[in-house]
This record gives sequence, C-alpha cells and structure tokens, in this order.
Amino acid sequence: MKKILDVLTEEMGKAFEAAGYEAALGRVTLSNRPDLCEYQCNGAMAGAKKYKKAPIMIANDVAARLADSPVFKEAAAVAPGFLNLKLSESFLLGMVKAMDSEPKFGLEMPEKPKKIMIDYGGANVAKPLHVGHLRPAIIGESIKRISRYAGHEVIGDVHLGDWGTPIGMVITELQERKPDLPYFDESYQGEYPAEEPITEAEFAEIYPLASAKSKEDAAFKAKALEATRKFQKGVRGYRALWKHIVDVSKVDLKKNYDSLNVEFDLWKGESDVNDLIPEMVDYMKEGGWAYISDGALVVDVKEETDTKEVPPCMILKSDGASLYNTTDLATIMERMRLYDPDEIIYITDKRQDLYFEQVFRCARKTKLVKPETVLKFLGHGTMNGSDGKPFKTRDGGVMRLDVLVRETQEEMYRKIREGREMPEEEAKAVAETVALSALKYGDLSNQAAKDYVFDIDRFTSFEGDTGPYILYTIVRIKSILNKYKEQGGKMEQLAFLEAAGSSEKELEMALVQFNTMIQSAAEEIAPHKVCAYIYDLANAFNHFYHETKILSEEDGARRESLIALLALTRDVLETCIDLLGFSAPEKM
Repeated sequence: MKKILDVLTEEMGKAFEAAGYEAALGRVTLSNRPDLCEYQCNGAMAGAKKYKKAPIMIANDVAARLADSPVFKEAAAVAPGFLNLKLSESFLLGMVKAMDSEPKFGLEMPEKPKKIMIDYGGANVAKPLHVGHLRPAIIGESIKRISRYAGHEVIGDVHLGDWGTPIGMVITELQERKPDLPYFDESYQGEYPAEEPITEAEFAEIYPLASAKSKEDAAFKAKALEATRKFQKGVRGYRALWKHIVDVSKVDLKKNYDSLNVEFDLWKGESDVNDLIPEMVDYMKEGGWAYISDGALVVDVKEETDTKEVPPCMILKSDGASLYNTTDLATIMERMRLYDPDEIIYITDKRQDLYFEQVFRCARKTKLVKPETVLKFLGHGTMNGSDGKPFKTRDGGVMRLDVLVRETQEEMYRKIREGREMPEEEAKAVAETVALSALKYGDLSNQAAKDYVFDIDRFTSFEGDTGPYILYTIVRIKSILNKYKEQGGKMEQLAFLEAAGSSEKELEMALVQFNTMIQSAAEEIAPHKVCAYIYDLANAFNHFYHETKILSEEDGARRESLIALLALTRDVLETCIDLLGFSAPEKM
C-alpha cells in the first residue's frame, strides 16, 4: 500500500503534466493551515520562474485539471499561487479499507531488508543500574522494535562492561570480608564451589561501599587494581570469582531490564573479545596503520576536512593495557565476523560523540568494516531534575533505576486509587502497566538528543501529552467495543462507510498517516515520531468520540462502520505503543 502523500503527489503530478508543466512540481504536503485546507501544494510557486508565469496562473491551470479528480474533493488556487486541497471521502474510505485488510496496515516492506545491530543498555557489571541507564535502554529497545516492524533483521546487544576495575573492587571487598574463600588461595587445585560466594543482597551493598573505599583508601585502591589485573590475566581463582560476579550481576540486571520491558538478543560484554585483541593489534601493526607515540600504540584518524583537532585513536596504553577503544574496535571486528551487519547503531550519552567519531574512523581506516557498512552513533541527552541538572535523589546522590521505577509505580497507584473504585491487587497491576507508559512515553516523546526534565506529576497525568493519556484513550475504545459485543454485536465482517462528519474524517486522515510515520521513524531512528503520531491520533479519536453517537446510532450499517473505525484505531494505537515498549491494560 502506497503512502498517502505519495498517492496525493502522484495525482497532483498528473494534473501539472496535463496543464503543461513538469510533474515534479506536484509535491503535496500536509497543510500548515488546517483551518483552511487538509493538504497543500506549493509547486506553482516553484514553477513560476521556469515557466515565466505568475504562480496564481499556474495554480489556476492545475486546479482546473483536478475538477473531476477521484482523490481531491476540492482543489482551490489561492493567491499568490498556493493550491489548497481537501480529500474526497470516497478516496479516504479506500485508504482506510486497505489499511484494515492488509498486513501491518499496508506498510510496504523494504526490497532489501538490512541486518542491523544495536548496541544499547551499556550496563557495567558489579554496579547497580541508575537513572542514567534509563535512556539508552528504552531508546534502544524502541529503535529495535521499530526497525523490526519496518522489515529489517535486528540484533540487540547489551554490551556489558564486564572487564574493568569495578569487579576488582568487589573482589577486594569480598576478600576483606571472607579471606578464607578458596579463590584467594593461589595454591588451591580443587574444584571451586558451583554456588556463588555472594548473594544478590550482598552484591547490591558491596559495590557502593567498595567504590567509596577506593576513592578514600589508596591501599584498597591498589589492591583492587591488582585484583583486576589478576582476573584479566586469568589467575584461576580470580577468574572463577569474576564469573560468579558476572552471573550474579546479570540476574539483577535482567530483573531491572524486565521491569522496563527491555530485552536483549545478546548478553555479550568486553570480555568476549579479550582473546581477539592481540590478533587485532597485530593486524593493525602489519597493515601499517598503528604506530608507537609516546609509548602508546595509536592510529591517526584525522582528515583533511576537519575543522577541529581530532586526536589519534589509542589502541594500547604505554603499559600495554587495553582501553574502551580497544574493546570497542575488537567488538566491531567480532560483529563483522559473526554477524556481518549492514549497519551498527550505538546508543549512549551524546557527550561521547568525539569518542565514537574516533572509533568509527579507526574501524574504517583499518578496514575492520566493509566500505558499505554503516556505523551510526545516536547520542542521547540527559534526564534532568526540576533544577535543570542531571536527576538526583533528595540527598543529592544518583538514584538507582529500580527506585525510580518503584516511585513512579507508587505515584501511579495513588492516582488510580484516588480516582476510581478498583480492588487493591488489580490497582497495583494496572499501576505497574500505566507507570511504565509514563516513564517510557515521558522519555521517548522527546527527541533522543535533547535533555528533558523528569516531572513525575506531569508524566503520570491522565491529561495532556502523556503515556497515561494514550492508555486511557485505548481503554476507552476497548470499553466501547466490549459493550458493543455485550449487546450482541459481531466484530466479524464489519463494513466501513464514508465519513459522515468532519471529526470522523479527521480521525481517518490521522489513521492513514501511519505508514508515512513508521517509515520515517525507522529511517531516522526517531521513536519520538511514533509518540507524536499517537498523540495526534488519540486527540483525533477523542474529538470524534465526544461529537459522535456510536452505540446509540440507530442506523445499523452506520453503527457497524463506526465500530470498525474504533477497532482499527485501537489496533493502530496498540501496535504503536508496543513499538515504544509498553502495553495497555483492559481497564483503568
């Protein structure tokens, strides 16, 4: 099914040609003055110079050719040369019917689907998730879902930080608490216990304490660095402890990500490419790309067109130790070997822009990727408090992610219990569902690169541009459809009729924008476009609902058509919120 703007542009192009002008002038756009018309074409303005005619004369010529158009009910030429357009109800009906009958509402699948890898989440093993992990997780999850829906093969990788000093800190603190564990006896030859030597509860408490000690106690920090060196070098007991810590951490991480409805196809980390680094380093040296500078191994990545200094990409430090650059480049090497993706998208804080520019240039220069492989960095802004600074707890600390989720659920539960009668357990379940929509929609409705203020009162409101408002709209539709079925109505083979009023037509026009929106959101990796669309669609529905008799409509065929329109609206809205990573309850 063609996108509606393509259909309208094609029809307008024919009219321009019929009037003696080039078809390319017939580009149609949504009206920027919806009080005057539904769509518009400014081609006559663009053609005036070429054809040496006043724009209004060209517009009049074209409008005359559209008098009998099956697409446009009205095409008016207005000074100085605009074409104001209104759609035919019968044409719109055909678009709505096609949406209702075709898979994915008629969304065209790509001729050549891409294989896309998305690197998002970015959690560090041994450290609990905090509010800073919210954005990459839910933005990445949404982009993954949108890209899959648009017809591409997508692989999501959490890419854990599981190879650094935080683990050395935990090992050192564990050694101080439990020095008799066999892992610390380097002469021990037996099998290590299968059971983890640290519980989830202990784990959550140990890292913050060990981190604080490392900042204040130089001896503790030195021990932590030594512990890090030992597990990285493969000292048997320390490597076994490392595995235990990673396993315990993953349980906690998965629990947190599950609460956000975020899923990863791969749970790989920096450690997965550790054995690949020596091979990559030799490859870069042999290729003549890597050289020693001040003791460190680097690759020049500056280009002649650079207007600012771009430092060399460091591959190894002067002591031979690897860096994030090293593991990220080795990860690209591994991804190309194992998956050969057409595109790799990285989602992290936008302040890492220069870092990823270096890594991408290095990967291209050293031919770790094919010339046609696309490397993208989507840098996100920060979630701020009401003071405009990165979000903190009341005492000024960084808030844990599970605390943020819990507080949002509690606020949502309070509002649900306050406004309606509902059993406690049901209210809690509904509150969890609606709170997730509040968090995710509140974040995703902003362009990813922009900072935003986390306002729990606004995000959990049932009014305005919020997740709960979208869910409330869906639940309202479900309620009407359920009543229709309770009254003996059948949902099978409902027939659509032409729109009978302006609000019904506006709802249909909002629906048929779906395909355009999805393709744009996928191509531009822009979940906020889905949010903007469903907010407009919800508003269009609620306007229609308040102006239209639905269940009390006396004409049976008209009532069936209205029900069909409601069912299609529900399906489109539920598809969209699934792409954003949340769902709607049956009632609220």
